[in-house]
Amino acid sequence: MDKQIQESQEDTNDAKRSDAKKKWVKHISLLIVEICVLILAIGVMYVVVTATKEVDHKKIDKEKITINEEVAEVIREEEESNEVKGYRNIALFGVDARDGELGRGTRSDSIIIASINQDTQEIKLVSVFRDTYLNLGNDSYNKCNAAYAQGGPEQAISMLNANLDLDITDYVTVGFGGLIDSVDALGGIEIEVTDAEISHLNNYQLTMSEELGVDYIPVEHSGKQLLNGMQATAYCRIRYTKGDDFRRAERQRDVLTAMMEKAKTVSVSSLTNMVTAILPEVETSLGVNEIVSVLGSVASYDIVASDGFPFEDSRRGANVGSKGSCVIPDNLEDNVKELHELLYPDADYKPSRQVISISEEIETLTDEYR
Repeated sequence: MDKQIQESQEDTNDAKRSDAKKKWVKHISLLIVEICVLILAIGVMYVVVTATKEVDHKKIDKEKITINEEVAEVIREEEESNEVKGYRNIALFGVDARDGELGRGTRSDSIIIASINQDTQEIKLVSVFRDTYLNLGNDSYNKCNAAYAQGGPEQAISMLNANLDLDITDYVTVGFGGLIDSVDALGGIEIEVTDAEISHLNNYQLTMSEELGVDYIPVEHSGKQLLNGMQATAYCRIRYTKGDDFRRAERQRDVLTAMMEKAKTVSVSSLTNMVTAILPEVETSLGVNEIVSVLGSVASYDIVASDGFPFEDSRRGANVGSKGSCVIPDNLEDNVKELHELLYPDADYKPSRQVISISEEIETLTDEYR
């Protein structure tokens, strides 16, 4: 009898592991919208959590995170009147840290706001372009990715809250070093490479090979082909063809799409190898229970919007003195209004006095660079 019970329990565990794999493949495919490695990292953490119930996380000092007082007052009023709409915003950061250092001292190459409507299970993702000229959360102005370098995730989150009238307190950061091993663990991915991309792709491979002390295989022809980890990572980094940094984001989406399609066809051991490759490259303020809460039912979530900030019809590029080439929001106030109407469509949003003040300061500081 004991043996039968044991065998039954083992069958149940096998079924759970099988279900976990199916749920992972299903939910990760829903997240093919924005910067590739960040969303992959969240999926990886979910696999680890459901499989082992163990994941390291960093308790950031939330006392260092600032939220606009007007925004905080609105939140308090909603809580007191039981009208909280159930939205949760999480900051996702991607850093180019090959040494595994994911905190202060490195600029965030990718910044995404993941807005989750926990009542309707709708997800909206908004990229904040890394070269956007904003208040860094300390009344200095620069490219917004400098906030992470100056004060780590705490200052980067405060920067987002200050400029965008948001109430973010949690984050996920991932380094790009794990991407190479992840793609190789999948056996490579198929990507359409153009003639204009080949030289840049190989130049990035050369640079990475020298930094990492490994060999690389040049891409020699255009067309759809199987790229290994080094080649795919180099492809993600290209920003010198038509479209510049905006096109680079599209390449990253292409790589994620290819990885997810490949992941549906590979073995459990290959998925495990991919998890092992990227897990050391993840840092988050979320604990196990929080990750499960956010991602446990993600298969039923629906991604309904994806966009970039500042919005296409309300931004311009300019060299801002010593700051270099920046993306300038043409009227931050209008951009923030459009952002809130995207995230919270039932709201007729009026930006805070702080955002209006920052908007006016950006206009003053950049007017001569038009």
